[in-house]
Amino acid sequence: MRLKLKELFAYLAAALASWAEAGESRAPMPVGGQAVIEGVLMKGYERWGLAVRKESGEIVTEHWPAKNWSKKGIGKVPILRGFLNMIEMLREGFKALSKSASISLGEDDEMTTKDLVITALTAAVMVIGLFVALPVWLADLTKRAAGLSDWGGHVVEGCARGLVFIAYLGVIGLWSDMARILAYHGAEHKTINAYESCRPMTVESVAQCSRLHPRCGTSFLLIVVVVSIIVFSLAGGGGIVRRIALRIGLIPVVVGVSYEFIRAMSRLGRAGRCVMAPAMTLQYLTTREPKPDQVEVGIRSLEEALDRKFEDPTEAV
Repeated sequence: MRLKLKELFAYLAAALASWAEAGESRAPMPVGGQAVIEGVLMKGYERWGLAVRKESGEIVTEHWPAKNWSKKGIGKVPILRGFLNMIEMLREGFKALSKSASISLGEDDEMTTKDLVITALTAAVMVIGLFVALPVWLADLTKRAAGLSDWGGHVVEGCARGLVFIAYLGVIGLWSDMARILAYHGAEHKTINAYESCRPMTVESVAQCSRLHPRCGTSFLLIVVVVSIIVFSLAGGGGIVRRIALRIGLIPVVVGVSYEFIRAMSRLGRAGRCVMAPAMTLQYLTTREPKPDQVEVGIRSLEEALDRKFEDPTEAV
C-alpha cells in the first residue's frame, strides 16, 4: 500500500508540474520530461527515454517511441494540441512511474491493469475533488458571505484553486519519499537547462545549472488560474453540480489556451522569461537540489531520449 500511495502522489505531483515541458524551446531539439521514482523520464523528438537507479546503484535505461499526438493531423490545431500534449504526458508518465517502481525495487512485475485503473481513478477523483469541486464550494461560501457579484465569485474560485494547488505541493514536499522525487525533478530541469544552453553534458557542468526551468508546468499555475477565471465565467452559472460538471468539461479548453500562451512566451526569449519569472518561484516547492548521482540519472535519461551519448562534452554544442 505504501508503494501504491507513493506512485499515486508521485504521478499527481510530477504530472501537474511537468505537462507543459515538451513545448517550444530554443534547444537543438525540443525536450521535456518529468521525475519518476528514483529516476527521470525525458521526451525527445521521436522517443521517450527512461533512466532509473536500482538499489544496487546500477542505472537501468529504457526507451520507447513517442506518439507525438500534438504534431500529427488535427493534433496540430491550436488549443487542441495543448490538451493532446497533456494527455500524452500523463499517459507516458504513468507508464514510466510503473516501470520505475518495478526497477528501483528490483522487482520483475509492473503494475497490473487493475492497479493502473484503480490508481488512475483515484487520481482523477482527487484532482476533481481538490482542484474543481473544492474551489467551487469555497467560492460559493465566500460569494454569499461577502455579497460578491458573479465575476467576483469566479475570481475567488480561481484564487482558491491556485492556493489549493500550492498547499498540496507544500504538504507532499514534506514527505521524505516525495522529497527524493522532487530532487529528481530538479535533476531533470538542470539537465534540460544544460542541454538548451549548449553546456558540456557532464555531471559537474549540469549540476551548476538552475533547478528552475521556464517551461515547467508549475510555472504556469498563474496562467491556468487566469485562463480558468475567464473560461469558466463564460460558461454561466447554475447549481453547484452543474458548474462542477461544466468545469470538468471545459478542462481541455483551459489547458489548450494555457498551452498556447506558454508557446508564445517561449518564443519571446528574454521578454517571455521576464513574464514567467514570478510564477517560476513556485518551482521551489516542486524541485529540490539534486545530488550528483541524481544528476547523472538525468543525463542518462536525456541520452536515451535523444539516442546519443554525451561522452565528448563538445557533442552538446
